[in-house]
This record gives sequence, C-alpha cells and structure tokens, in this order.
Amino acid sequence: MELFKDPKVDWLGMSRILLAVSLALALLGAGAMLLRGGLRLGVDFVGGTLAYVKFKDDPEVDRVRRTLSEGELKAEEVTRFDELAKNEVQIRMGRIENEESDDLIAQSDRIIEALRREYDQEGLDSGKLDLNNVVATALSAKLQQLDPDGLGKEKSVEDAVDHYDQLAENVVAHRNSSGGVFQSLEELQGIDLSEAAVNALRDNVYFGNFTVLSVESVGPKVGQEMRDRAQSAIIFSLLGILIYIAIRFQPAYGVAAIVAIFHDVVITVGALALTNSEITLSVIAALLTLVGYSINDTIVIFDRVRENRRLMRRATLAEVINTSINQMLNRTILTSGGTFLAVFALYLLGGPVLRTFSFALVIGIFVGTYSSVAIASPIVVWWYGRSEQKRRRK
Repeated sequence: MELFKDPKVDWLGMSRILLAVSLALALLGAGAMLLRGGLRLGVDFVGGTLAYVKFKDDPEVDRVRRTLSEGELKAEEVTRFDELAKNEVQIRMGRIENEESDDLIAQSDRIIEALRREYDQEGLDSGKLDLNNVVATALSAKLQQLDPDGLGKEKSVEDAVDHYDQLAENVVAHRNSSGGVFQSLEELQGIDLSEAAVNALRDNVYFGNFTVLSVESVGPKVGQEMRDRAQSAIIFSLLGILIYIAIRFQPAYGVAAIVAIFHDVVITVGALALTNSEITLSVIAALLTLVGYSINDTIVIFDRVRENRRLMRRATLAEVINTSINQMLNRTILTSGGTFLAVFALYLLGGPVLRTFSFALVIGIFVGTYSSVAIASPIVVWWYGRSEQKRRRK
C-alpha cells in the first residue's frame, strides 16, 4: 500500500526547526518537573500503601481524608478514581519505615478499621460479619460454625469444611465480579445457596457502606530496590543498543541512535510530568517498550542509508539520508500509524489502570518515529561533516 508516490521532502533542510521543537518540548517537561519538585513516583518506588475503596453512595473525599489523617494514619493523598458514578476512591498512605510484612499488613488493617469506625460503627457494634469486606476464610468459618445445611450429622468434617469453603469462595467471587458492594441478599441469587444458608447469612451479616477493592503495600527497601533495578534496566538497554548499532553500522550511527532514544525518553517523561502522572513499574515497562520501538524505526532507516550509499556514490550524505527517509516514508507511516491507533484505543478504552501506561506509549510512539528523522539523521550528517572538516584541516 502506497500513501505517497516518490516523495521528495527535504527532511534535513528542516532539521533546525525540528530540533527547536524538540528542545522546546524537553524544556517544557523539565520545567514541569521543577515546578512539581520532581516526578510523581508511585508506591512501587518510594514505598507506602495504595488502597482502592468503593462506596455505596457518592463518597465525600474530605470526610475520607479527615478520617485517615487521625492518629497513626497519615493519608498523603485521597482522590476520586475512575468514573464518578462508580464511587471509587484512591487512598495513598505515607511511607512505612519498617520492612516487616507484619507492619505492612497492620497498616492495611488500620485503614479498613478507621473507615469502619467512621462509616459502619453500627455494624461493628452488632458483632456481625461485614459481607462487603469479609474474606472467604472468615465467612467459611462462620458458616461452619452455624452449619445451616446440617452437614455435621450427615457427612465427615472434611466434607463439611470443603462445602462451606466453596460456598464462601463463591460469595466473595460473586461480590468482586458484581462491583464489590452488595446492597442486599437478593444479589446472591446467582449463587447456588440453600434457603437455610441464606437465612443464616441474613441473621449474621450486615452490608457495609464500602468495600476495599485492593491494597498494595511496599516497604522502603523494596521501593529503593525497584528504583535501582528500573534505572539499571534503562541504562543497560541503552548500552546494549549502542554496542549493537556500532558493530552493525558505524559508531556515528550508534551515538545518533542513543541520542534519539534519550530524546524520546526525556520527551515522554516530560509529558508524564506535565500531566502529573504517577511513575510506576508499568510506566517503566512502557518506556522500555518505546526504546525498542524507536530503535527499530531508526535501524530501518539507517539500513536503507547504508544500501543507498553504495548505489548513490556521487551524492552527498545529506542527499542519501533524505532519499532513504523518503523511500521508507510509506512503511514508517503505515507501521507507526497502525501501532499508534492501537495504543490510542487502549488509552481511550483501557480504563484507569492502563491509562498512564498507554499514555506513555501514545507519546513515545509518536516521538520515537519523529526522532528517527529529526534527531538521529541530522546527528549522523553533523558527525561526518565534522570528521570531513578535520581531515581537510590536516
């Protein structure tokens, strides 16, 4: 498929304009990082606790923030999450100084207990189980104690335990798949529960005003280790690329490719800083993905430059590079355009969990394609131009 027939664009003639655009974008991102005091690192890298809570009704963020700022709890950030109609809140707690798993679990428990005292004090006083937060093991233990299906007389203890374990797991799985918050026992109709079991639950559970969807806790040592590994992954990937291209082509091409990749990462990170997006492990994965994508497009153009230098012996290097870019223009637009549309759809439809990841890819793929023309190619021309000047002086 050909979008353009024999294009003759003077890409290197526009190199100063393109470099000025890149410099402006880099400075804009750097300015955003300075104003915000650096990048907004996730709990993966700085440690702490990140909890997602879903409420029955529209949550008052100030009330949640006030509740989790008392006593030993220190809520650094309480914000609405996902669509407003889903009544979900993201809670970010401060760093945990100790690395022990007991301390991490304790902080999670304190978050839940503080919210229960604020929103479900009546249910706590009743001594009943909160069906919107109970785990399968606790629910199974309660059902075993009540034995509504009368298995204690008919079957062995092991069979009774297996039966109620399965019932409890079905209830919790149904709760999680249906949004996380039960309003009444009628919502359990899709589960194979006996009437006696439903009656037993009716007398021994209550429906809390919220449910904790997930809790993620990371200690400071693990966070530091994650940061070190992320930095090492990016540095070693760039070093490997430099060595590979220097061997396959020439050192000038390797340096140009690394500068272009560095440009792509800087622009993408700057865009994340501008939007105050959180830097997590998934974002690091996106950055490494765009590094691979960018270098692939650069290598394709450089490979065509190498072929054309043998065919166009009387042409200057700038003319060879312009010709090579124009020859690969259809391929670049089709490949990059198709990938861009895929990740853009992921950004629009992937939900809040994938939004930052897909946003980094959307920016990175666009910038990575652009840098092959605007950054890598002019550097190669400049490198050989300087070498030629030195040779003439000698």
